[in-house]
Amino acid sequence: MTTRKTYTREFKLDALRLVETSGKPTTVIERELGLTHGILYKWRQDLARHNKQAFPGKGRLPEDAERLRQLERENAILREERDILKKAITVFSQKP
Repeated sequence: MTTRKTYTREFKLDALRLVETSGKPTTVIERELGLTHGILYKWRQDLARHNKQAFPGKGRLPEDAERLRQLERENAILREERDILKKAITVFSQKP
């Protein structure tokens, strides 16, 4: 069983900064840091795509995706409550 390496947000940002400032080819920096081939390219794309929300951490969603998930959950709860109230109204409005 192989374990997957995880890197902190700070490490990823420092590695990308090193690519920009060192003048060395990306493949050389990947080799020096012990990274897999092409990972710095992927990290650079993630940073360009998500900017400040890039690299949220293990198991966490970017801020806007987390907010969307929270609102969807809240919406589902409100729908359940509404359905319960509808059923209660029909039960109590029936004549004996």
